[in-house]
This record gives sequence, structure tokens and C-alpha cells, in this order.
Amino acid sequence: MEFFDQFRGLLGIALMVLLAWAISEDRSARPTWRWIAGALALQAGLALLIVRVPFVWDAVTLANEAVAAIERAALDGSSYMFGYLGGAPLPFDLAQGAEAPVIIAFQILPLVIVFSALAALLWHWGVLRWLVDGLSFLLRRTLRVSGVVGLSGGANMFLGVVESPLVVRAYFAQMSRADLFQVMVLAMATISGAILILYATTLSRTVPDAVGHMISASLISLPAALLIAKLMVPGEASAEGEEPDAGSQGLKFESSIDAIIKGTMDGMQLFLAVIAVIIVVFALVSLADQLLALLPMVDGEPLSLKRTFGWLFSPLMWLIGVPWAEAQAAGSLMGTKAILNEYVAYLELAALPSSTFAPRSLLIVTYALCGVANLASIGLLVSTIGTLCPERRAEVAGMGVRSWIAGNMATAMTGAWIGLITWV
Repeated sequence: MEFFDQFRGLLGIALMVLLAWAISEDRSARPTWRWIAGALALQAGLALLIVRVPFVWDAVTLANEAVAAIERAALDGSSYMFGYLGGAPLPFDLAQGAEAPVIIAFQILPLVIVFSALAALLWHWGVLRWLVDGLSFLLRRTLRVSGVVGLSGGANMFLGVVESPLVVRAYFAQMSRADLFQVMVLAMATISGAILILYATTLSRTVPDAVGHMISASLISLPAALLIAKLMVPGEASAEGEEPDAGSQGLKFESSIDAIIKGTMDGMQLFLAVIAVIIVVFALVSLADQLLALLPMVDGEPLSLKRTFGWLFSPLMWLIGVPWAEAQAAGSLMGTKAILNEYVAYLELAALPSSTFAPRSLLIVTYALCGVANLASIGLLVSTIGTLCPERRAEVAGMGVRSWIAGNMATAMTGAWIGLITWV
């Protein structure tokens, strides 16, 4: 691999920083160069520590064993409920060489329900609250963010885009505009909990140690999101008398049984939402492809949404380290993630021939897709925060598109860092 190919990601990272500053609300109020350099160094340090230090990576990948156990447990439940559609032995013989079909709705998505119930139970027992508070402490000490932003960052590693605002809901009314935007971008640039498990399971045959890579991506994206957010909406941190903690607000359960039941119900809502989103997104893509097919062909092939996304986003993917020969396919996936839905992008990635990406490119793409910054998430985030704090609904709505842009820039930076430290 040529020197420029290996380190081209530095150009992409620099472009992200400059672009975030260029579209800032107040370019003169940007963070100090020392702080910017520190945020970039933290991203690089996390990437090296997690992925390149063997004993740290071994510790992170232990999560693969835990997820495999949860997956087996969920499959037991789904096979009991749905029979062979849910993973039980087939009541008929397959044709020679054929593999048993994998039905996403009945064999993979039930993981969301099971993990949601487990997450609620671990929250009630204090395990997740302790982890959130610990990650919040690290963010406050390293990047000097406010307590509420640190708490939000910690919560986003374990809770979804709807649940994580509940942890800081008491602070929405008084937090500064800059802190509010940072909370929004953190939600856009990470994935969490049940969604992480779902995506990793989907990629398990395509990306070795997928769970570890998903955890690593969300951790590296935390400082990336804060850097982009502070450049785009600079300002003073919120004034707070005492540091908030994860147990002080929201997400309270009466007992372990109550936690399991409420977690199950929340997981069921997410389960149905994922099914509905996938159906609608695939239908919309089909309609768009049918309309584009009416236009004149390009290079002897009809236009499609995938090809269009590839053209639009391939320069970005090239800048963060993907070779140009693979940038078209990578750009198509990034466009699908940013415009439609990241899970649909991961489904498409899992379905691609193994020869589509080199191992290094595969990791860059996997990390760059690892965030919920899509157009639907804008509405979801604005409605959630607007419901919790109606007096700031208009302000949150005004920053919705900016948070979407920032979230995608942050995950692209994370992909670039992984490309820089990966030699294949």
C-alpha cells in the first residue's frame, strides 16, 4: 500500500475540522487550538489503545462471547414462539447445498427485545448507571465538557436516541445552546445498547469481532462528536452547581420485575419500529429506482439510488482512506446510512460479495456507518427533546439538520482514524 493511501485519512480529518469551522455559527468563538489538538489526540489515542493494544482489544472482544450467549438465548425464545421461522429445526429437508434461511424479523430482531430487558435490569441494579457515570467522568476530565454533556455522552453508549435524553431531561431548560447542540450531536454520532447488538449480529459473518468494533466506534466517536459540535455551535458551557449523575433523573424502576417488564415493552416498540422502518425504506428505494430508471441510462446501466449515492459520497470515502476503486461502493453505503437508515446500510454491507472491500476498507466503512445520523433521526431527536422541554422545541428544531451533518462528519472522522492505524 502506498504511503499516500495509508495516510490520506489525515486529509479527510483536516477537511472535517475545517468544514465544521467554516459552517460555524460564530467562527471567531471557536475552541482554542490547544483544545482542538487535544480532542484529535484523544481520538487517535482511543483508536490506538482499543484496536492496537492486544490486551485491551481482547478485553473489548470479550463482549462477543456475551453477545453470542444473548443471541443463543434470544433464538431459544424466538424458536419457541415462531417455530422454524424463528430458528427451530426445519420440518422439511433442504435441497442439496442449500442453507437454512435467515428471517430477520423472527431470528435477529428479537435480540432487540431481549437486550432491552437486560439493559433495563442492569440499569436498575446500578451496573449501567455506574458505567455511564464513569464514562461521564472521563469526558469531563479529558475534554473539560460540562457535567450534563459528559453524562449525556456516557448515556449514549448504553441508551438509545429516545432514552438517553431522559437521563438529562431536568437540565434541558437551563443548559446553554452550545451544550444542547453537543447533546444532540452525541446522540447522532453513536449507537447504543440493543441497536449495537443488532448491528453487530447482522455483520457477524462479514466483519470479524463485530461487537468489539461497534463498541470501539462509539467510544472514538464521542470526542469526534464533541469536537465537531464545539466548532459548529461554539459557546460557554452551562453553569451547574453540582455534577449530575445517572441515577438522579429518569429511568427509575420499582423492582427488578418492573425493570424487566418495562424494558421488554420498550424493546417491543423498538422491534416494531425497526421492522416498519426497514419495510418503508426498502419500498421508498424501490420507488426511487423505478423513477430513476425512466431517465436515460448512464454507462449502459439504468440510474439507481445506490449509484447516485455512490457518486455523491465516493469523494468523502476516498478522503477518509478508502481506495478509489472501492469508493463507489463505500459511498453508496454511506449515502444509504446518512439519507435513509444505517441498519439498511449494514444489511447491504452484509450482502455484498466478500471481494467488494479489502479488509482495511471494510473496517473504515464499518466505523463510518456506526451512528444514527439519518434524516429520520432528526425528527425523532427533535420530538423527544421537544416533548421533554417544550420551551426549547423551536431551538432544537432549528439545530436538527446541523446535528445530522455533525453526526455524519464525526463518524466519518472515526472511520478515517481506523484507516490510519490499520495496516493490512
